[in-house]
Amino acid sequence: YAMLLSLIFLIVLVAAVVGFVFRHEIKTNFESNLNLALRDYNVTADRHSEAVDTIQRTLHCCGVQNYSDWERTEYFSQRGIPRSCCKSQDDCSEEDLKDLSKAKLKVFVDGCFFLVTSTMESKMSIVAGISFGIACFQV
Repeated sequence: YAMLLSLIFLIVLVAAVVGFVFRHEIKTNFESNLNLALRDYNVTADRHSEAVDTIQRTLHCCGVQNYSDWERTEYFSQRGIPRSCCKSQDDCSEEDLKDLSKAKLKVFVDGCFFLVTSTMESKMSIVAGISFGIACFQV
């Protein structure tokens, strides 16, 4: 029983250290994957496209750095900016979404990368506190 608790304690400790040491690589990797998801975005029920839509709707953001990131995608040339970027679904026409100057008034202008990373960093203290609590309980 003591060995099992020691093993769990070590796993929690190693996970915390690895997460702290490699946090910059995690950010870089997330940004490149978000860029890939935007590039390959489509209307079909693709997991990556659904994830992008969910992030944009939940965090009220659009694109990686800002809404103009969509201009470099194939999806933009066909349909414009996705509807998941719209501030109001009722006031967002396809013509507005195809024109960046009109879209600026109708969509969220902030990028998702900064919002996701800042949300993750703000929740890290909670995760660290819970991990510390579990480790103290085990000791």
